[in-house]
Order: sequence, then C-alpha cells, then structure tokens
Amino acid sequence: MINGFLLINKDPGITSSRVVQIIKKKFSLEKVGHLGTLDPMATGLLIIAVNRATKFASLLLQSEKSYRVEVSLGTQTDTDDAEGEVISSKDINISESEAEETLLSFLGESDQLPPNYSALKHKGKPMYKYARDGIKVEKTARQISIKSIQNIKIEFPKVSFDIKCSKGTYIRSIARDLGYKLGCGAHLSKLIRTSQEKFVLSDACLLDDINLEKIISLENAFKDLDFIKLSESEGKAFLHGRPIDTNFDHTNLLRVYDAANQFIAIGKNTSKGFKHEYLV
Repeated sequence: MINGFLLINKDPGITSSRVVQIIKKKFSLEKVGHLGTLDPMATGLLIIAVNRATKFASLLLQSEKSYRVEVSLGTQTDTDDAEGEVISSKDINISESEAEETLLSFLGESDQLPPNYSALKHKGKPMYKYARDGIKVEKTARQISIKSIQNIKIEFPKVSFDIKCSKGTYIRSIARDLGYKLGCGAHLSKLIRTSQEKFVLSDACLLDDINLEKIISLENAFKDLDFIKLSESEGKAFLHGRPIDTNFDHTNLLRVYDAANQFIAIGKNTSKGFKHEYLV
C-alpha cells in the first residue's frame, strides 16, 4: 500500500475537497485527505495525505503556514474576499505609512473573529450555511499568532505582503480587520499559500502533473525528528501498546525504528514510559 504525502499547487476555482476527490479517483486510493483547506479563490500549497498518512494529519494540521497576500482597500464584501458581494465602498484617505503601520499592528498574539462565511461549525452546521440563509450566528473569537509580516508593497488600493501565522488564522479576517482599522473597509483579493511546516510551494506540482512517484514517504516527511531504535523484544511490546523503559529525558516526538531498521512509528516519552503516538 502506498502511504505518504503529495504536494499540490492548487489552481484557483477548485475546492480543496474536489482536489481530494480527483486524486482519490485518479489513483484508486483507499483514503485521501487534505491538511488545511484553501478557499476556491486561493492558490498554492495544498498537502494531500494518502492512506495511512491520514492518521498523521494532526501533526501537520497544527503547523504554522505562510502566505503571499493581496488586500484591496476601500471595498468590503460579505465573504471578506473577492468572491463575495460588495456591501460597502469608501474612499481611501490614508497614507502608505499609516497603512503599513496598521498592518504591522497585527503582529503577535490576538483574538480573531472568523469570517461569517467559514467552514467552522455551529451546532453541527457550517457557518457559511447560516450566512447564506441570512442567519446571524454569534461567533467566538479564537486566539491566533502572527509570527511575521514582511515584503510589504503598497499601491493603493492594493496592499501586498508575506505573512507567517499560526494554525486557525483566517487571512480573510486579517483583510477585513485591516479595512476596519483604517476606516475604509477591505477584502482579500488574492491569496497564495507558500509553505506549511517544512513543506514549500516550490516543491509542489499542479494537479494535472501529479503522479505517485512524487509521493513523500512517512519516514521522509518526519526526517527532521530525532529517532530511537528498539530491540526485537522492545519492538514487539511497543507495537502492542506497552510502554518501554528508556534512559533518556526526551519529551519531543521521535521516529521509532525496529531491530530491522524499519520505520514503525512516531513515539513519545511519557510518565509511564516510551509509547507510540502514531503507528506507520
């Protein structure tokens, strides 16, 4: 069975779930999933997990992401991006320095309200369905962290920049809130995901060009982790879920190899001993 990750350079106009369906059908795969939704208008890096790699998805879903962003000032839309209906238009009466200073105020930790049109669920139903029906849902702010904002380019009404952010950050909300702070409204007009965890857009392929020879194995996907090798008896106990006594003080995740040097799991030292977190 083929297991691992594929890096797709997603085109605009296609949903992330549609990319999953196409890959699953094209290669007759049992299990396929994506590691972080890109809206249809967005492009760039979409990580696809194949078969057993789907069980490792949570490791990468928690990771930081980087984007190239374009925000259009002066117009606000109901979806906070270019696919929505314009709900207000205002003149832009600010300087470039004011726009840059306001943009940089997003650096660090803050509480962010998700867009009205998002896949977040309320009572088991995605919020975008409530929004389409004209139902207002009281949203809960979520803590996010903006690690960096660089390569800022301002040519009104466009403001472009590179951003690195934590899991759960909505770039559409950054655009919306930037327009609010500047008093002119704004929406996200272009978004390219350039990296996620250790994976970068330059290594990705267009959907039409993808093939299974390009798959990144589970072992190579986590080669940045340290590793531990178990004896034959330790390996058997470990695979059955029994904790292994070790003589190291290590709380990070480790790649685990058996006596035959086969990559078998990612494990972690716990108060009860060394145990597997994810089995290959």
